[in-house]
Amino acid sequence: MRITLWLLAFVALVYGGACVALYAFQRSFLYFPQPSALAGPDTTRKLVVPGAELAVSVRPHSGPKALIYFGGNAEDVSQQLPWFARVFPDHAIYLLQYRGYGASTGAPTEALLKSDAQALFDSVHADHPDVAVVGRSLGSGVAVHLASQRPVSRLVLVTPYDSIVELAARQFPAFPVRWLLTDKFESWRYAPSIRVPTLLLAAEFDNVIPRWSTDRLRTRFASGVASFSVVPGTDHNTISNSPQYLEALRAAL
Repeated sequence: MRITLWLLAFVALVYGGACVALYAFQRSFLYFPQPSALAGPDTTRKLVVPGAELAVSVRPHSGPKALIYFGGNAEDVSQQLPWFARVFPDHAIYLLQYRGYGASTGAPTEALLKSDAQALFDSVHADHPDVAVVGRSLGSGVAVHLASQRPVSRLVLVTPYDSIVELAARQFPAFPVRWLLTDKFESWRYAPSIRVPTLLLAAEFDNVIPRWSTDRLRTRFASGVASFSVVPGTDHNTISNSPQYLEALRAAL
């Protein structure tokens, strides 16, 4: 009996330590900051926000239209600038480098990324009344929240999820993830209040965001708001290489 009790105590200690480690290091599992490959005075603008100075990869353009892009959790968005500039020549382009990414200072959290997105939108909207927003993977949660708080004109969500915390809970079923995670990114909470045309783009063979998560998010939008398309022959990381992806974005924006 004594040996059994010692074993149970040891298992409980190990399990508790694992929970503490998961809580303490959770953001290192979610955010993977990347350096900026394209940086210079002609392509980078600084945005000062409380506690940080953000770098925004930009292609200035006069006129009413602008496009804001929020990337994935391990993406250097500066590399996307030439592509967006070529595909959308009539838009001013703004690609946010999250806190701790590229030349941006600070450290990323869900709350700070969302407040930074609103600050960027307010700055852009002051010069461009027609602002479309694209969010990819992690950035889809930032984009959904922004569209529920600000007057974006159109919204595109690439490989989006219903909830990061739900994904994590299924990946780590042995742990009380719903209680441990601080950055939950529950896009389902904000989708019902969005009224602008929204496109959800899924990769046919997405190995990161399961289809059920994207499908659940799709059902959260009000009737007639969101459309859905699957890009064939692509996975989570290759979806943007497909001609169908390019066509879908052009049609939506």
